[in-house]
Amino acid sequence: MATPKKRIPLNGPQAGFNSAFAQLHIEGLPEGPQQDGGASPEGATGTSKAKPGRVVLRRLSAHRGGKTVFLVDGFGAQHADSAIEALGRRLRAQLGCGGTFRDRALEIQGDQAARLRALLEQEGFQVAGER
Repeated sequence: MATPKKRIPLNGPQAGFNSAFAQLHIEGLPEGPQQDGGASPEGATGTSKAKPGRVVLRRLSAHRGGKTVFLVDGFGAQHADSAIEALGRRLRAQLGCGGTFRDRALEIQGDQAARLRALLEQEGFQVAGER
């Protein structure tokens, strides 16, 4: 008969695991920066003006009955979902078309690549992709 395998205890004591931090003391350290209660450097509105950045424009028609849809994605982390949705509403209104916001990307219906690119560039975005 074969000898049993040596088992490694998974929930054993972990003595010394945090010993590197055991001797740290916070007395004598300088205080961090003071935060103002309500004043923000962005102004009275409280919304920051983020740099638009770069987006990617793609033409899609798969699983849409042959209809063309443009996908605008690649929004940076500085853009909140609500800001992307508001951009989508403005684009749809200016293009006179439908669309949706899904997974931090905008889907714009219709074959209007040049107009969509121009509107995104007016908003300050660098547009890569579909020409």
